[in-house]
Amino acid sequence: MKNNETIRIGIAETSVIIRSGLTVVLRRLPNLKIQPVELGSTDALNDCLRTQPPDILIVNPAFGNYFDVARFRDEASGKGIRLVALISSFIDSALLTKYDDSISICDDLETLSNKISRLQNIAPDEENDNQETLSQREKEIVVCVVKGMTNKETAEQLFLSIHTVITHRRNISKKLQIHSAAGLTIYAIVNKLIEIGEIQNL
Repeated sequence: MKNNETIRIGIAETSVIIRSGLTVVLRRLPNLKIQPVELGSTDALNDCLRTQPPDILIVNPAFGNYFDVARFRDEASGKGIRLVALISSFIDSALLTKYDDSISICDDLETLSNKISRLQNIAPDEENDNQETLSQREKEIVVCVVKGMTNKETAEQLFLSIHTVITHRRNISKKLQIHSAAGLTIYAIVNKLIEIGEIQNL
């Protein structure tokens, strides 16, 4: 997706203050053209999905008493809608693993912009300047891959969702231009992320 394309974002939240506030913030995001759609009820959400499905749906997990992620994915299958949990109060982290990502009412503009760009596969401009540097979390994931761990095992070890692990792995491949476990192994040894003795099946 290109930076100049309009991103339709549905906001399913019963609180008018949170919903309207998020709408204002989304319109202020730099380098992104966003068309927010406020959805204050389950009927409004269903109408929106029928007529003009959003690219991204930001939803309070308590929306409509309880937002059924599995049912939503079933009904919206084929529409390619990315699902983001809106966290405005304490929420069980196990519940969040069902979503593509989550945003908090405490997130700043940069965090929000990065998450939306990532969900829409838009590369932020500054990423190109610093392509080869991996974050600490990405380094941890490289080590897990090199040790032969599956995405599920990696997710459990690092307390992440499997979706997050897969996203990190995609970002690592893009940054390093390395697309095989063998290539990552060499990278990890050269950059002293892991000792040869820690690697299985060498």
